Amino acid sequence: MLIERNKIKALVDKIHSKGKTVVCTNGCFDILHVGHVRYLQKTKTFADYSIVLLNSDKSVKSIKGPTRPINCEDDRAEILSALACVDYVVMFDEDSPRNLLDEIKPDVYTKGADYTMETLPEADIMRKNGTRVEFITFVEGKSTTNTIEKMRK
Repeated sequence: MLIERNKIKALVDKIHSKGKTVVCTNGCFDILHVGHVRYLQKTKTFADYSIVLLNSDKSVKSIKGPTRPINCEDDRAEILSALACVDYVVMFDEDSPRNLLDEIKPDVYTKGADYTMETLPEADIMRKNGTRVEFITFVEGKSTTNTIEKMRK
């Protein structure tokens, strides 16, 4: 379910007040593939509720360039929301979810295993808020960039 950014903190506070846990991850999730699905399924195993912090179209363009995203933010949010392993989706416009993560203070944060605590841009926020970080291994050869390159051939 897509939640407005200004309502996500209250939702997380309500979840926490019931003694439940929240895991967050973030990304563009532009062309959903099996790597994304497995990553999101694994993310869900770390808490009672999973929240995907989704880069808005503005954010994706800033990070990936003017030809991205392929799918618009509303479509990406709807597709993610349809997955059983995703409870909530919230969009953000910045290049990084740092501010949003600092605001909602999830119990667990997942990131791809290409990061470590030393290279994770949000590491200081995670430490400050006592958020556990779990690094998830990617599915070899599965990425939106690889999919786009295959389509171009």
